[in-house]
Amino acid sequence: MNDILPEHSDLWAFFEETVQDWLRSYGYRCIRMPIVEQTALFKRAIGEVTDIVEKEMYTFTDALNGESLTLRPEGTASCVRAAIQHNLLYNAPQRLYYTGPMFRHERPQKGRYRQFHQIGVESLGFAGPDMDAEHIIMTARLWRRLGLPDIELQINTLGSSEDRARHRARLVHHLEQHVDLLDEEARRRMHTNPLRVLDSKNPALQEMIEAAPKLLDDLDEASLKHFEDLQVMLREAGVEHRINPRLVRGLDYYNFTVFEWVTTRLGAQGTVCAGGRYDGLVEQIGGKPAPACGFAMGVERLLALLEEYAFQAPQIPVDAYLVHQGGAADKFAMVVAEQLRDQGLHVILHCGGGSFKSQMKKADASGARFALIIGDDEAAVGEVSIKPLRDLADQLRMTVEAAACLIGAGAK
Repeated sequence: MNDILPEHSDLWAFFEETVQDWLRSYGYRCIRMPIVEQTALFKRAIGEVTDIVEKEMYTFTDALNGESLTLRPEGTASCVRAAIQHNLLYNAPQRLYYTGPMFRHERPQKGRYRQFHQIGVESLGFAGPDMDAEHIIMTARLWRRLGLPDIELQINTLGSSEDRARHRARLVHHLEQHVDLLDEEARRRMHTNPLRVLDSKNPALQEMIEAAPKLLDDLDEASLKHFEDLQVMLREAGVEHRINPRLVRGLDYYNFTVFEWVTTRLGAQGTVCAGGRYDGLVEQIGGKPAPACGFAMGVERLLALLEEYAFQAPQIPVDAYLVHQGGAADKFAMVVAEQLRDQGLHVILHCGGGSFKSQMKKADASGARFALIIGDDEAAVGEVSIKPLRDLADQLRMTVEAAACLIGAGAK
């Protein structure tokens, strides 16, 4: 679990502001859910035989009432729970997004931490492939806006529950025929969650996995049409993609469309954004049946990718550094700083005393465009001396109002 220090927080702030503006441009509204939820919510939504529930959740017992609680490992279950609890789907579908920390007990490595941050997007009440397409197309727009090339889109379909039931029987039969090859994890999942065996990274299993029956071969006509319509929309929008028949995602609630945006620039942690459709989850958690889909992006991974491309966040300039010395000057300087901030200027007021010379060194080091100098002489007549720090112009003495106009004109 990492601290985010000031030298990195500018990039975080830039990214978060960019993402919020991008989401608002598509009509998504922010929802904020608690970090702690009842453990049963995640077991019911994510699936009890997933890595997240079996190995990775931070779960504890509430000392007050003995209730089992969990730090949220992902946001979709919480968002759907909130939508049900507050009747958000009563009148109209919802486009929602959220940001914040998630928690999983994983082995830390580059781009993967036990407290990590996600931006999640959920569209509740939309049934067609057009919303699946919107999610993919809008993320493609974000990559362009951030200047991130070479992120590959992989898509697949998990079909309907009926499709998966047909496929499950054929897949289990295939796994049983190769049971001697299976590792302990694959054997354990062969009958409880066989689709997850296809997601194994064990090199010894890859040839067997490649020969396994493909879910695409077991889709009915409606499922195939949903997937084909999605691909038509992506092609029309100019979004390149690759069908990955082994893409199943790690949560049990998905159906139909699943997708991942993958980069080769971050080593093993190459997935920077992923999601899909989960039409059964609203009912599964206790609401009236409603279609839904969504995605989440890992903030740390995307920031690491930006840094791989040597991206520098725009710096908010300091307009003025206010230097002061003397009893009357110290009092007047505080007033002047507030007056300048009232004009929308970014002002650092020197604190902690020191000579004019030492204060001017700090003013120069701050990156400010101007130093405002107040001694008792200036304070006595309500004026300031202004010295440009980034050019050779002369130091001038003027009213506070004139200084604000001069600094503001330079800021524009």
